[in-house]
Amino acid sequence: MLRKRIAVAFTLVAVLGAMPVSGSDALAHPKKKNGKRHCTPGYRPCLHPASDYDCAGGSGDGPKYTGTVRVTGSDPYGLDADNDGWGCE
Repeated sequence: MLRKRIAVAFTLVAVLGAMPVSGSDALAHPKKKNGKRHCTPGYRPCLHPASDYDCAGGSGDGPKYTGTVRVTGSDPYGLDADNDGWGCE
């Protein structure tokens, strides 16, 4: 069940243009530019910095959307409403 959930999240995020589509390592750790990863801290898979993210299929107004993500620290986009470590579930 968890593998399916993660696969769906990778697919949704990739289709919505929030991350590159080129293998699971690229999804979790995008290529470095000038030695730095361009990810918002606290989310796996990577969410590239944006003014806001909302859950795909929800009522948010973006500008970026994502499927299920693991919240590993702070939650600047407010995706983990029930504070269980999973956003957009």
